[in-house]
Amino acid sequence: MKAINRTAIALAAAALAAGANVYAAQDASAYPSKPIRLIVPFSPGGSADNLARTLQPALSAVLGQSVVIDNRGGASGIIGSEIAARAPADGYTLLLITTTHTVNPSLIKKLPYDTIKDFAPMSLAVSQANILAVHPSVPAKSVKELVALARSKPLTYASGGNGSSPHLSGELFKLVAGVDITHVPFKGSGPGVAALLGGQVAMMFAGPLAFEAHIKAGKIRPLAVAANKRSSVLRDLPTMAEAGFPGIETGTWYGVIGPAATPPAIAQTVHEAVVKTMAQPEVNARLLAQGVDIVGAGPREFGKILRAEVEKWSKLVKRAGITPG
Repeated sequence: MKAINRTAIALAAAALAAGANVYAAQDASAYPSKPIRLIVPFSPGGSADNLARTLQPALSAVLGQSVVIDNRGGASGIIGSEIAARAPADGYTLLLITTTHTVNPSLIKKLPYDTIKDFAPMSLAVSQANILAVHPSVPAKSVKELVALARSKPLTYASGGNGSSPHLSGELFKLVAGVDITHVPFKGSGPGVAALLGGQVAMMFAGPLAFEAHIKAGKIRPLAVAANKRSSVLRDLPTMAEAGFPGIETGTWYGVIGPAATPPAIAQTVHEAVVKTMAQPEVNARLLAQGVDIVGAGPREFGKILRAEVEKWSKLVKRAGITPG
């Protein structure tokens, strides 16, 4: 009797699993059938938000459903990321992440989610090198002049929060240049850029997505690009190595992920939609004009990159002596 019960239970479990797989397959094949929420875990006006709004119209057209941007800034992207991690794994809640996502494990003792296990990688969209810029009131026309100034008087630099790419770029700059500059974190790169524009801080590292319009308007002064080659949109700007400080090569990548149990077929659909969106002539031209490099890595490759990034930033945090909070 017990054996019969065990057999019946096993058959029932198998039937339920098969039914669930069929349902998931059908659900994935019909995806998307309603609007999609794209959580941007940073404030409006920053690099991530600018990228999301660049992609949004064409991405909505490619998917055949509205993509609604939901800004949930704060805590270096952790607030918005937790919301996404706890959302239903049906493809209707996506999360736009940046490099910060893989830095947070090294800086935050207790994250409310697992950076790798609680998410499904979908598409690594673009990357960009950071630019070092100062407020026009700062009397430094080069990186060497900025370093000399930092050695003679207190200076401050803005970031999009602890663990953000601008933060780690600033700390690496301090380490290489041998200067002490006070870090002023904000709830996203948007507020950080606003503080730089207002002269509340002296300098900031950020990508072209955040700086481009303000540089063209003469509201901030770029000094160098933190890359091994010059910027495609700011060709006269020297690299940090050319400016006399090699070893400062930092930037930010941007990708889309979802809750961990999201069906692979949906993850692949999102990836293909992102790639198709970036290939649209108008979107492609705008991205290139903003100084970003199109990557277009899929779920499997993006997953490998995420794991490698967590390890890389952990080493840098230790080297720079940044204490986890």
